[in-house]
Amino acid sequence: MSFTSQVKGEICQNNELANCCKKTELSAFLQMNASLNLSSEGMYLKSTSENASTAKRIYQLVNELYHVETELSVIRKMNLKKNNIYVIKIKQKALDILKDLGIYDNGLQSYPNTEYSNECCLRAYLAGAFLAKGSVNSPNKSNYHLEIACGDEEFANYLQTKMNEHFALHAKIIKRRNNYVVYLKAGDKISDFLKLVGTTNALFEFEDARIQRDFVNNLTRLDNCELANELKSMKTGAKQLEDIERIENFIGLEALPNNLQEVAKIRKANPEASLNELCEIYQNTYQKTISKSGIRHRLNKIKELAQPYKQR
Repeated sequence: MSFTSQVKGEICQNNELANCCKKTELSAFLQMNASLNLSSEGMYLKSTSENASTAKRIYQLVNELYHVETELSVIRKMNLKKNNIYVIKIKQKALDILKDLGIYDNGLQSYPNTEYSNECCLRAYLAGAFLAKGSVNSPNKSNYHLEIACGDEEFANYLQTKMNEHFALHAKIIKRRNNYVVYLKAGDKISDFLKLVGTTNALFEFEDARIQRDFVNNLTRLDNCELANELKSMKTGAKQLEDIERIENFIGLEALPNNLQEVAKIRKANPEASLNELCEIYQNTYQKTISKSGIRHRLNKIKELAQPYKQR
């Protein structure tokens, strides 16, 4: 089962919704995934889904809210995937249902003419939109991505506004072929969305995978940082050894003041040691305390003294 199917299945298991929330969920789904058709028997609504849980959910909501004749049938696709297509037909009171849901008024509306003021209804609306045209990457994939494909730009703007103004999800819109896609890329915002639509188990799975990935990434960054620091220390140490060798070859270390001689000797004996390590070695060797800045200052002084001998 894909992660998208898991999320949709969990949305469909939420049976604790009030009637107002059931209507908003159904409104979003039919707005995005239904067509109004005419037959010899009159007007009817037709909707399709490749997700069995979603088809069953819409069938139940229509029957619970409007008590009308609803037909659910299955079409077997003949391509390689061979997924089932579930077809829902609402054969009675099609226009009355659309009007009650706020998506028909002398024609189909680009977005509902009802202003949802309750947070619970807005959450249900997002759930219905995701059931209709939503998808989300598995948390184990290399990038986070949740999207809802909308048929027109006006509805995409409406959905983006609801997501951002009410829930601060920072949703964005991109045009893809004939659709306008409302999408989330940030892992924490996808988590917020999963929480809003009531998918607790999917949320835990997503967060667990996200925490583990972030932990591994942080460890990798730390390892890379430590490696970079180690390489930098080795490179610096090699240059310091060159300076010490020049002085030794031309005038001898004995010509240096005692404090510089001491540092030169411990650097020669410990070519790959860091400044912190040199401090500890210096204190153990000479029984004198020295700071890291003290070591650095003396090594810089040796570098200055070696400068005249570089061209010889």
